[in-house]
Amino acid sequence: MDDRRAARRRERARQIQRRRRVAFGLFVLAFAAIAVAVVVGTSGGSSSSSTTASQAASSSDTGRHHRRAQPLPGTETVGDHKARREPVPILMYHVIGYVKPSTPNQELWVSPSTFSAQVRALARAGYHGVTLQRVYDAWHGSAELPSKPVVISFDDGYYGQYRNARPTLLRHGWPGVLNLKLDNLADMGGVRNIKRMVADGWEIDDHTITHPDLTAVSADQLRYEIGTSRKRFHKLFGVPANFFCYPAGRYDQAVIDEVRNAGFKAATTTLFGYARPGDTWTLARVRVNRSDGVDGVLRNLRTLGANPNAAPTGSNTGE
Repeated sequence: MDDRRAARRRERARQIQRRRRVAFGLFVLAFAAIAVAVVVGTSGGSSSSSTTASQAASSSDTGRHHRRAQPLPGTETVGDHKARREPVPILMYHVIGYVKPSTPNQELWVSPSTFSAQVRALARAGYHGVTLQRVYDAWHGSAELPSKPVVISFDDGYYGQYRNARPTLLRHGWPGVLNLKLDNLADMGGVRNIKRMVADGWEIDDHTITHPDLTAVSADQLRYEIGTSRKRFHKLFGVPANFFCYPAGRYDQAVIDEVRNAGFKAATTTLFGYARPGDTWTLARVRVNRSDGVDGVLRNLRTLGANPNAAPTGSNTGE
């Protein structure tokens, strides 16, 4: 009798233990489910926050958190084709900033908001931003171009190009081309800012040291402004500076010969038109003036694009 009672007590004890284990297991499963829900919810929020923070950092003028420009989906693949010797438009900007009533040469200024609108309009129209180096490589059979390529170039070196143009192009995944006058380096914020632009995918090209009329300087100064400046570019920024931009569009055969001897691959002018592969040392560009606005830029590209092989207009005697 005592043995039966003892057996029943042991069985009840085992049942209690089994119920406790089941209850504990259910508790663990419920806790795990709650934890997973919290982690998923938190990670989703963090992703959104990170995206917002990343976008904010991309538009920051400090540039400390900028990454190399990443093309938007399709900008480097849709419409890509084998290298062709096709003319390409090179837009020519100067100051990206707001003018005051007393500001001289106001046509050289484009406001940051207008510039952003122009880039958005170009993207909507199917254009894809590329560097001059990529165009040159395509012309020589070592690269491909997207459909409707366009080079966005900036002359001289003004802080607005770093502060205002850079984040706009970065948001679109487009590179810029800076034709830098070395004497304007301080205005650009120094070497560090130029290297940030390079890290974003920008191309840095040579626009001399002091921006003189190269057709009116001595042979020694000509070598200094062209050959010496290219060596300084490489030393300061670690870039080859493969392309030259004539100050104020001024050049003659002696200037072209010096540019060629200095090791540059091509040179840009202020002539109006598409850059054609046969015009290596006199590549035309499409000037963007303050009065052009968005419609003017698109209109110029449509007009020139109707006959991109047409000879450029203007002269090499100045802007």
